[in-house]
Amino acid sequence: MDVNILVAWGWRDHANHSRVAHWIAERKATSGAKLFTSPIPEIGFVRVSVQRSSGRVPVQQAAEVLRGMLKSLGPVHQFLTDDFGGTQWPDWCGSAARATDAHLLLLVKHHAISLATLDQGIPGAKLLT
Repeated sequence: MDVNILVAWGWRDHANHSRVAHWIAERKATSGAKLFTSPIPEIGFVRVSVQRSSGRVPVQQAAEVLRGMLKSLGPVHQFLTDDFGGTQWPDWCGSAARATDAHLLLLVKHHAISLATLDQGIPGAKLLT
């Protein structure tokens, strides 16, 4: 799951909260399903949560929300370690705005899994519609 999936799921006032919460509930109910996070989306969730609240949600509170979200997934959640450096980039990554997406896509491809996102334009990612 990328940053925007986590942010939409974590905050009920997000425009895509219901859609993402429904998708996650479906995944949890599917036998053998897994939902993966890694350091970048988790850190991104905390950063965006603080930013979108103009600082009213402190870092520690955002981290606690994330901890509760991941705990609610139970055994469906798996954490991917990220040992990729910052020197490998796919050809489609032509801007700073796509750098995180490109890195995450390389990571999930290495693990033979899919990247779930709300962002269009990420080749090979699973776009939640």
